Amino acid sequence: MPMLRLLCTLACLAVVPAAASAQSFPSKPIKVVVPFPPGAFNDTLGRTLAGEFAKGFAPGSHVENKPGGGSVIGTDFVAKSAPDGHTLLVVAFPFALINSLHAQAKIDVTRDFSALAWVGTTPNLLVVNPASPHRSVRDLIAAAKAAPGRIPYASTGNGSSNHLSMELFKVMAGVDLTHVPYKGSAPAVTDLIGGQVQAMFDNMPNVIQHVKGGRLRALAITSPKRAASLPEIPTVDEAGVPGYQVGVWFGVVAPAGTPREAVTRLNAEINRVIALPDVRERFAQAGIEIVGGAPDTFERHVRDQVATWSKVVREANIRAD
Repeated sequence: MPMLRLLCTLACLAVVPAAASAQSFPSKPIKVVVPFPPGAFNDTLGRTLAGEFAKGFAPGSHVENKPGGGSVIGTDFVAKSAPDGHTLLVVAFPFALINSLHAQAKIDVTRDFSALAWVGTTPNLLVVNPASPHRSVRDLIAAAKAAPGRIPYASTGNGSSNHLSMELFKVMAGVDLTHVPYKGSAPAVTDLIGGQVQAMFDNMPNVIQHVKGGRLRALAITSPKRAASLPEIPTVDEAGVPGYQVGVWFGVVAPAGTPREAVTRLNAEINRVIALPDVRERFAQAGIEIVGGAPDTFERHVRDQVATWSKVVREANIRAD
């Protein structure tokens, strides 16, 4: 009996370090890296998460914007950060293009990161300046066919969802427009409103308030069906390009090798934050459909996106510059 009691005691003591380790994360503030400039939904998501983390989960958590290089600068920074769960990366559509479009960066997004959570999805809106003569998709197509390469369109950079949305549009509509890349949504939208460029596909959260406020005119939406928040805006398919569809997504990752207990706790915390009623309402108003779920669900999605868009980049011969 004494020996049995001793063995039970030793077994219990062996569990204590593991339990203590699981409860020790997070042990310091969490840095949420956004590889884009302030002003777009990627930044909104990062600040929402960091702000909620700071309320108790990880006091002192904050956002750090590291834009540039088609999101490669911030992505590379996180890939090389300590895999302890205290440095996270907000990722979106361009993340899946890094392998094929920025091969020189030697980043493999399927190898160098641990998926944490798939936050949400949204369509893009095709928008123009309200003073533009293009009042419909068919108007834009007709103008582009009449003056090939003469209509400048903005994007947030090579390989962004904005860029590839328009490149797909060009192929499917049989038109040619000239690409003008910017270093983020905010400066691109500013120039679109100012008339320096004539059209743009942008993530719905980035432009919906400009559309509702009359500063931009929406011609179409890239989803397979109309949005409840803008029911009067037709899909690109309805508006004159049959079969056209592009979806944009957002999520969070950590460096590869992040301990499983940290991944589990971060996944639970991110899911808690995006389930908060005020967060859901704000995101819904911006046109974001919440996804959530387990890390492996998001990991599979990223792998599928990498395979799909790598093929598009290769076949369309799209280059980073």
